[in-house]
Amino acid sequence: MSSTSEADYTEARQSMVELIELYVQLSSDQTDKERLDERVLAAMAKVPRHLFVPMELQHVAYADSPIPIGCDKTVSQPFMVALMTDLLDIEEGDKLLEIGTGFGYHSAILALLAEEVFTVEIHAELGREGEARLGALGCDNIQFKIGDGAQGWPEHAPFDRIMVAAAPELLPPALLQQLKPGGRMVVPAGLPDKQQLLVVDKALDGRIATRDIFQVVFSPLITSH
Repeated sequence: MSSTSEADYTEARQSMVELIELYVQLSSDQTDKERLDERVLAAMAKVPRHLFVPMELQHVAYADSPIPIGCDKTVSQPFMVALMTDLLDIEEGDKLLEIGTGFGYHSAILALLAEEVFTVEIHAELGREGEARLGALGCDNIQFKIGDGAQGWPEHAPFDRIMVAAAPELLPPALLQQLKPGGRMVVPAGLPDKQQLLVVDKALDGRIATRDIFQVVFSPLITSH
């Protein structure tokens, strides 16, 4: 909507953040979180989500719902983006791998919190679009790859944190291998009608521990293998 001003978008973004905070309180019995990290909320309040959705849908960019971007993919709902980011517990010096660039909205959030972001997208048209939109926003600590996200990005491994924005049925062995000891991955996983959002921690001795958060619905993780 060309008539929407930047001030309108800023106000809508702030309302979005307030709604996220409400949803966090309502779901605290499942997540054990009464509040999200202030750094995560600040990133959500800063990144212009309307620049990461199709132009004809910019007027609903700040609604708390997923928005289709083509290739049967969506920009995830803001609450889910915020919660997954918070669960990842990103530290400022972290090297982070993201699986599923899409149009780059979640990448932009992650780039404000981590030192470096390496993002992989299997759909070339989405990956190129995401890179262009992030470049226009001035995100300069992100590297891009078109490829099979289930295989990660071994040339830059290991990673302190891994964010997966599509659901494998089982945790991809390559991603577990590329997660640094002491690192964490947040990933939706399971059969299409039984997906759970998981927090996966890798101990210093390499042992893997997983924690279920709640049931979710994500696009399946497409793999060439």
